This record gives sequence, structure tokens and C-alpha cells, in this order.
Amino acid sequence: MRPTQATDHHEAGAPPAFRLVALARSPVRVRSGGPRGSDGSHGSCEWDAAWSGPSAGRPEPDRCGGPDGFEGVRAADRDVRAAVSRVLDQELAERLERSRAVDPVFADDLALRVAHFTQRGGKRVRSQLLWWAMRACGGGDDTSAVAALRLGAAVELLQTCALVQDDVMDRSPRRRGRPALHADIGAQYGAAVAPDRAGRFGEAAAVLAGDLALAWADDLVAGTALPAGTGHLVRRLWGDLRTEMVAGQYLDLQGQITGSRSLPRALRSACLKSALYSVERPLALGAALAGADGATTGALCSAGRRIGMAFQLRDDVGDVFSDDEGTGRPAGGDIREGKSTCLTALARARAEAAGDRLALTVLDRALGKHDLSPADLEEVRDILRRTGALATIEAKAGRLVAQGLRRFDAVPLDPAGAGPLRDLLVAAAGGTPAGPADPAGRHEGASANRPAGRPEGTPANRPAGRAQGSPATGATADPHPSTANAPAARPHASPPGGPTASPTTGPATRVTAPAPAPAPAPAPAAQHDTPLSLFASHSEDSRA
Repeated sequence: MRPTQATDHHEAGAPPAFRLVALARSPVRVRSGGPRGSDGSHGSCEWDAAWSGPSAGRPEPDRCGGPDGFEGVRAADRDVRAAVSRVLDQELAERLERSRAVDPVFADDLALRVAHFTQRGGKRVRSQLLWWAMRACGGGDDTSAVAALRLGAAVELLQTCALVQDDVMDRSPRRRGRPALHADIGAQYGAAVAPDRAGRFGEAAAVLAGDLALAWADDLVAGTALPAGTGHLVRRLWGDLRTEMVAGQYLDLQGQITGSRSLPRALRSACLKSALYSVERPLALGAALAGADGATTGALCSAGRRIGMAFQLRDDVGDVFSDDEGTGRPAGGDIREGKSTCLTALARARAEAAGDRLALTVLDRALGKHDLSPADLEEVRDILRRTGALATIEAKAGRLVAQGLRRFDAVPLDPAGAGPLRDLLVAAAGGTPAGPADPAGRHEGASANRPAGRPEGTPANRPAGRAQGSPATGATADPHPSTANAPAARPHASPPGGPTASPTTGPATRVTAPAPAPAPAPAPAAQHDTPLSLFASHSEDSRA
């Protein structure tokens, strides 16, 4: 995976320096009558020096403006997923046309697979988080709205890159109930070559497919008009997002090859891959587009990091305990690949502390065993229950969600986005934490109308009887300074003011949205929340 720099963003107020238009023909034109090689490609090309622009009569989409057919902010509010999908459809159609002009074999084998994988993608949770963060922070003009949809589409392409290459690294044959991309393209050529050669080709092609998705994502960001004053911060956040995604994946691989089984290492990888990539960075991008101040951005990032960690902890549980029907992937994939997740690392630490040699033997034998049988997996499940690791991880996930929602509720946000964003965060974490009822009569984290979907990988069917956490009540000082100066918490369900309507939660009441600061803070204020402190913040656990 080779991230590239997303540059040349155009900010509102400055005229765009160029327009990207759909190619009618490539500078390299393939002669349809030319001989074909053994791979089906054309044997000769000729330069078309006369090519000078788009085909006559075709409208030229303005890549420095909004997507064609943008229906407005309120329409996007009603169905963010559909609005992002429309941007993706438009962009991918153009990318496919350009790819076909480069070479039809490349377009059919690789580019088309990338487009289809992205279009039939998951719940678009990351792009929805980005959108609702922008709305909750007061964004809503056409420039910020179109930018949010385009950045959301870029995040979905980045997710395609991550998943396609993740399946290669995990040697997973299926994704979303279908053959994984590397397995699919390998099967296409499997009849002509030896199976091992076809498999290797499929893996190499999938790496290139991931690179292509990453390049297209960067193209989307680079061609997006950004609200005035946000360009530098958005570019930096986008760069951080890509780097952290790769770093988290590398730590997974490095842990497998070195046999690292430490809990701090597993937590670091979980923070990079899920807390930051899946939740915190999308929130920060949305806040940046709205011009949110540093305190607001820091509080949202702190909330998002906790909820993202909760998602990963529950995903660890789902990988071991959920079935293939619920997730689209075989149960126990992390065990087979020898990944040291937070769940297995905690079980090992508990077994070592108790001198439980049987538990250590079972874990050592199972981790990295590619032909793990159902009986072997059930032995691992028994160890995870018996050591208390399963109960601890599940309870901690519930507490992290409650902590994150408290931080979220302490921020004065625009109700047009606050309610839907809160509901989405709860849904993204995979459950509703126990907590005190707010003045509207809901328990903390409860939602009558929760958006469907969780970040991909969340288990659909968790073990029966699991607790979301039943923490004790009590008060203690907040050890995290990122929200020390935040206004007192108020439930988003019942803010003071006049009535309004929320597209997700129904009738609510209106508050005046705080005016955004002239310029966003250069960095989120939550960077001190380390993975280990999130996992071991017992002072907050007592209040969750």
C-alpha cells in the first residue's frame, strides 16, 4: 500500500485553477483490429496526438464544484448513505470511463471490480459520521455540504483499499458473503494456470486494486472545493487518516510474525485501526469542514476515540463468537491468523497471572493454526469465558461507550446534527450502554430511532446473555483535560428553545447553534488519550 499526498485542494473564495473533465479518448488509443497477446490484451497501440478534450455534446462535470444532481442539505439529511452513494456512482462512472480508455482489460479485470466492491459496500458509517459531525458543528452551506459528501465518498474508497488488501493479508476467501476480490480474480484465470499460480496472481492483482482505490480516493479529495480556511487542516487530517490505517494494519502483521501477545500492543493496533480510522478521524474531518473550534473538535475526538475502541473490542468478540451467517466471514479468523487481539491478549495475561498452564497451552496451540477446527475454536471460547476475559472486554466496551457519550453530551452542538450523530455513535459501537435516564426519559445511549448499521466487521450475533456493563454509580474527577472547560452536559433530546424536527429522531426542540470560530484549532485536543489509558481509566469506569 503506497499512500500518496492529497494536494491541490481549492478553497471557497478562490477561483479554481483547473477543471477536471471526463475523457472521451485516451492519448493512447488501442487499435481494435490489432493482434491480441496471450493475456487478451491488444498487441499494439498508437499515439493520438490530436486528442484535445472531452467528447462534443457531453456535459462537463465540474470537479472543483459539487456533484451533478446535488439536491441540497435537507435532502442529504434525509438519507446520507444514498447521497454519498450518488457521489460515488458519479465518480466511479467517470473513473471507469478513463480506465477503459487506458486499457479495456485493466478496466474489466481491476477497475470494474474496485467500483463494484465500493458500490455494494457496507453501511457507509464512516461517511455518515463525517456528515453528521459537519452538521452538528453548524455546517450546512452548500460548499461544506458538497465537500462532506465528496470526502465521505473518498473515505469509502479508502475503506475499499483497506478491505481488499486486508483479505489478502488475512488469506480470507470471502467478504460480505461473496468471494473476496483476490479469490474472484484468481478464479477467473484458474482454469488456464496451476492453482498456486492463479492464487498468487489474484493476491498481486488485489494489491493493485487496493492501490487503485487509494488513488481514486486521493483524486476525490484533491478535486474538492473546501470551505475557506479549512484546506490545511483537512489535508492534514486526510493524510493522518491514511497513515494511521496503514500503521494499524502493519502492527497486526508485525505482531503475527514476532508472536507478540502483549495487551498494550493489541490496544495500540485497535486504537489505530478502529478508534482513529473508523470513528475519530471522520468526526474530525466533519468538524473541520464546519470550522469548529478546538474545544468542540477535541471533545468530539475524545468521544469518538472511546466509542471506536468499544467497537473494536466488540468486533474482537464477534470474530470469535459470531457465525459466518452473521458476519459474512468464518468465525475465528483472527485466531487462525494468529492476531493478538485485546480479547486474547487479556485472556493470556489472566492465565499467566493465575498460573493456568492449560489455558496458555490452548491459546498457544490455536493462535496461528490455519486449519483450526470447530472443536479447537470451542476450546478457545471456553478459555476466554473461564479466564473472565470475555466478560471484562464486554463490560469495558459498555463503559467506553458511556464515557464517550458523556463527553459528547457536554458539547453545545447544533440539534440539526447532534441527535442523529449521537444515535449513529451508539449504533456504531454496537449497543446501548447502561446509564442514568435523561430528562426525556431515555437511558443514556438509548435511541428510539437508531440509524441502521455498524462499521463493517461488527458482529451481528453476539453470545447470548452478554452484559453491556452494569457499572456502579458515583462521582470522581475527570482525569482527561480535553473537556475540562467544556460547558455543562445537556441531553440533546431536550434542549431549551423552540421546536424543530430531526430527520432521524423526530420532533425535538431547538437551540441556537454556536457560531463557529473564524479558524479551526491546528490540532484536536484529545491526543493524550492513549490506548492503554482508555482501557484502564478506572476512575471513569466507576462513573460510567
